[in-house]
Amino acid sequence: MPNASAEATARAMVIAIDGPAGAGKSTVARALAAELGFTYLDSGAMYRCVGLLSLRAPGRPPQELAREASIELTGSGSGAPGRVLLDGSDVTEEIRSPEVSEAASRVAALEPVREVLAAKQRALLADGDWVAEGRDIGTVVAPQAAVKVFLTAEPGERARRRAVELGADEATVLAEQSMRDQRDSTRAHSPLRPAPGALELDTSGLGVSQVVQRIAGLAREVRARGVQG
Repeated sequence: MPNASAEATARAMVIAIDGPAGAGKSTVARALAAELGFTYLDSGAMYRCVGLLSLRAPGRPPQELAREASIELTGSGSGAPGRVLLDGSDVTEEIRSPEVSEAASRVAALEPVREVLAAKQRALLADGDWVAEGRDIGTVVAPQAAVKVFLTAEPGERARRRAVELGADEATVLAEQSMRDQRDSTRAHSPLRPAPGALELDTSGLGVSQVVQRIAGLAREVRARGVQG
């Protein structure tokens, strides 16, 4: 029988969900956290905050903005959407604008920015059970994650979802999505790609509950093996 410390280690789990925009990461991650009673970490919101700061202070190095920024993801327990506080101000809606999305994509391509935010994310993930979603959680931020998933979907389906979410023109979203995919997959540091050993799951035509139950089942299997081992 495992001792108390081994059981505690087995109980702590990080589930890393990566993938491109429109693949359903945020929706699935929030629902999965609620299903399992885990805490939800939206890493993309952190990059959006730095993107917003870069628009407000275009002359400042983005890595300095990232280092100095106080970013709080409130109400994130058990999958709750929560609010995003930047230096004490609620920017939940502001960081979802197209301008901030584009700025976030630019700063996310900078290695110094990714290093700063990855360190902040690791500090959060060091204790407890988490569902963390982003573009490099399983490859860079938490390569030791017990469960790694790479979500994707057909480009047209991803653009349709984003257009509905943003209330934007689908053709415009598709064009912007193509540019962002190219930037994310070819950047020198932490390019977007599946982590070794990740479950690659195409969500085209799948309901959220189907995706959540598949990942939840895998997480429960991994946890059971850890407790028994």
